[in-house]
Amino acid sequence: MKKSVNKHIGSDFEDFLAEEGLLDDANAVAIKRVLAWQIQNEMKNQHITKTNMAKRMQTSRSSLDRLLDEHDTSLTLSTLTSAAQALGKKVKIELVEAV
Repeated sequence: MKKSVNKHIGSDFEDFLAEEGLLDDANAVAIKRVLAWQIQNEMKNQHITKTNMAKRMQTSRSSLDRLLDEHDTSLTLSTLTSAAQALGKKVKIELVEAV
């Protein structure tokens, strides 16, 4: 009997995603989910509706919905900065060593 060998046994999930070419997309979605959650959480804490937030950002409600869509990773720094300012916050982005 021939025993099949799974090439992923012993590797971690990040290695698997990298081998499948999915790691960058997974990281982008994870970052966007965190950002969307932080913005929504701050809107909730400050009792800001989506309509009011869109007005503060000087954008449309549909643009805000795209910003808050955790799967839409086409976020610009300009949009993120505008959202932060509308909430009385600022954006901090830094590069760190890859592990």
